[in-house]
Amino acid sequence: MNAVQKLRELVGEVGKGPASAMQAWPVATRLLGRMPLDQAEVKRVCDARDAVGLDALVRRLEGPAPEKPAPVDPAVAGVSAEEMRAALHAFNKRLKVMRLSDESKLGGRYTSGGRASKIDAIQPPNEYPEAVWKALAAAGKLRYTGEGFYAPA
Repeated sequence: MNAVQKLRELVGEVGKGPASAMQAWPVATRLLGRMPLDQAEVKRVCDARDAVGLDALVRRLEGPAPEKPAPVDPAVAGVSAEEMRAALHAFNKRLKVMRLSDESKLGGRYTSGGRASKIDAIQPPNEYPEAVWKALAAAGKLRYTGEGFYAPA
């Protein structure tokens, strides 16, 4: 689950009632602060706890369907097979660590929740240039999900 999907889930929680909305607004405020939106509008919506405004902001983030990156031939991009292999290994390791971190969060009690992670796409590690990730997507190893996020193919 990427940040935009989490925001969409929070819009549903805000609409359920005051109890769930009280817990959802701080998370939504933090996530919206990281998004490429007009931060003055984000502050207004979050301060007023405007559910309709929150829905409008999330719809703006979702926008049209994610555009596919232009097909990049790995040879043209100057990306070697070894660099692609290393980048894919780093991507999978980062995805695994993020999922484990999400699953190990403590719940309301003293033990972990025991629930499965909903993380399915992440921003790739920045140790490798964008051309490597586009080449991996063009090769079918990763899937571009939009907003800079990639998922395993």
